[in-house]
Amino acid sequence: MTTASHPQEILRAKINLETSQIAWKELLRFFASGTVIAVSPELDLVEVATHISEDSKEQVEQWLSVNKIGRVSDEQAKTWLESDALLWSVVVKPWILVQQRTN
Repeated sequence: MTTASHPQEILRAKINLETSQIAWKELLRFFASGTVIAVSPELDLVEVATHISEDSKEQVEQWLSVNKIGRVSDEQAKTWLESDALLWSVVVKPWILVQQRTN
């Protein structure tokens, strides 16, 4: 491992340890404030959180442009609430990233 990659690996490991499952209903107040970001199941939640944490604008903008990440829509919020969804989440201030895993 090179010295340059070492800090990124430490950050990635830290973020990975901070992920957890949470019921959508527990995030409603954060959704109301516009700070919840949905991450497509196709992406790695930890990778996305790492890029956001490092302010990797190019990568984040690319994901935004193809709707792989974005603020949770009212429709999605309603669906998750009605199904009592359990989501994977991680905080990257000021955002809370959530991801619904598909089986």
